[in-house]
Amino acid sequence: MKSFFKKIISLILEIEARVILRKYRPFIIGITGSVGKTSTKDAIYTVLSNTSWHVRKSQKSFNSEIGVPLTILGCENGWSNPFLWIKNILQGLELIFLKSKYPDCLVLEIGADRPGDIRNIAKWLKLDIAVMTKISAVPVHVEFFPSSAHILEEKSHLIRALKKDGILILYYDDQTVLSLSKGINQKILTYGINPSAVVNASNHSIIYEERNGLKIPLGMTFKLNYEGNSVPITIYGGLGIQQIYPLLAGASVGISRQIILTNIINSFAKHIFPPGRMNIIKGINDSTIIDDTYNSSPDALRQALVVLGEIKTIGRKIAILGDMLELGKFSVVEHIKAGDMARQTCSIIITVGQRMKKMGENIISFNTAYEASEYARGVVGKGDVVLIKGSQSIRMERVVKDLMAEPEKAKELLTRQEPEWLAKK
Repeated sequence: MKSFFKKIISLILEIEARVILRKYRPFIIGITGSVGKTSTKDAIYTVLSNTSWHVRKSQKSFNSEIGVPLTILGCENGWSNPFLWIKNILQGLELIFLKSKYPDCLVLEIGADRPGDIRNIAKWLKLDIAVMTKISAVPVHVEFFPSSAHILEEKSHLIRALKKDGILILYYDDQTVLSLSKGINQKILTYGINPSAVVNASNHSIIYEERNGLKIPLGMTFKLNYEGNSVPITIYGGLGIQQIYPLLAGASVGISRQIILTNIINSFAKHIFPPGRMNIIKGINDSTIIDDTYNSSPDALRQALVVLGEIKTIGRKIAILGDMLELGKFSVVEHIKAGDMARQTCSIIITVGQRMKKMGENIISFNTAYEASEYARGVVGKGDVVLIKGSQSIRMERVVKDLMAEPEKAKELLTRQEPEWLAKK
């Protein structure tokens, strides 16, 4: 019954979304990929909201068959409350039948949990700009696809939704993604760390602050390069090239809209990184937490461990890692690889979940995030840098909250702090 109800609601919302798009004709930007969709969506929103446009973006990670129509309607998730879903439907009808002020631009995150997800959306959603982020060699959700090639094929349906005069923006640092440009007649922009990308970054490094005799990471600095122009950018509160790629994608969208480069750079001064994506948080006992708890995949975990290895500290480097889910046949080997890399970087490795136990020797394993955080509170000390990461269902943000120096800021700083998530065990 619950599944049937979801299908009916999804169908009604989709029909309403189609009619609303035909009525108001907003400029539409769609983002997909395996890594960094939400961060990229937020960066694009930051750039465009600094213009005269009225811009709406997908809230949180509304990227599904229901999430995309909800964004188009401007509604919130009804969760399990039928009255909220009725309210959403009525709001859609109001937009259809009454004259309303509607956004000039929609920035939509579009994901694929299962085969057909993007293909179905692309049948009715026509884009002015399509942005393709990184496609991981072993992405999440791979267990629902025969191979990573099938995932790429599913993601590519978004490109087919481009209008004839649309613009395709591609992640440059992966030949697999670049291959999607073949046979494309629309204008193409590329972004990446590679200097051959149209919009690229160089000279990235971590910046620090001296505090109580400790060197505390504050953020990063890098140079954004485009057509001979090289502009320094400093970002606070986040670490890793994971934070740079979304800004490059955002800059690419801004450039495609003829926004002056200095205006694009200035907009990033107000950019706020989404929670749970390599965010820097003050930890207990004068420690530093790197909160990367939104989700996890082999590529993302490797990048996070690289950043942990680069950080300068007088303390220890501790990794608290939860299971990586939805890896299908790749699960065991990828957890073993993660263990090999973590041992090269970390003094202490604490794991959560059955899959992470496959990492091998010299790890301290627990079944739940609560158990891991209780143990970690007795271990984390002055100057330690603690990386915390895991797939959504493992709920590693609970570990972050327990290790925060200011847990009262959890609702502001952490992912999954909505009442519906907090009520889940």
